[in-house]
Amino acid sequence: MSDHPESNGNASPQTRIKEVADALELSSPLGGASACVSRLYRLHEQMKAMIAAEPFDSPDARRLIAALDAHLSSRYSPEQRFGPNLKPEQLAQGLGTFVVARIDGRAVGCGAIRLLDETTVEVKRMYVEPELRGHGVAKEILAHLEGAGQELGARRSVLETGIYQDEAVGLYRRAGYTQVDCWGEYAAAPTSVCFEKTI
Repeated sequence: MSDHPESNGNASPQTRIKEVADALELSSPLGGASACVSRLYRLHEQMKAMIAAEPFDSPDARRLIAALDAHLSSRYSPEQRFGPNLKPEQLAQGLGTFVVARIDGRAVGCGAIRLLDETTVEVKRMYVEPELRGHGVAKEILAHLEGAGQELGARRSVLETGIYQDEAVGLYRRAGYTQVDCWGEYAAAPTSVCFEKTI
């Protein structure tokens, strides 16, 4: 019997990560390397997020948004947080969308876009659970939102984030966004940093 049985289909992503870490400690160098490569490949496949539009007020959406707001409230004062200004009616069909990323059925991240004008969408409410960060989930959500923006007729994507969110700024820069002057309600906020990208 293997010391490292196959992952339980109901196991959390964190459990599968631990299984891979355990595989690194296999005693046989050759067997250990082979087992690690195999498990890492399966982990990569199993960590692929399924992203789809979901209601903005669904239980999973509310849980993820609550976690996002709690995270932001630890870094910014209320007047520096603009995410709660997004309303369900701004995400109605033809105006925007809200998506949830799932891994093995569990909601682990979310994001939204809303039309600002006929050719511009704004990315809003980007969030991935802390333990899943660094696995490409946010990148997948962002790409999905950009595709949804294109379907709405947009050719430009813009967004606002905060100066204390280095990880988010890095994500957007790697995805091809360039910094621009902030607009509208963000213009007077000293903690806001804004980006745009042609999509």
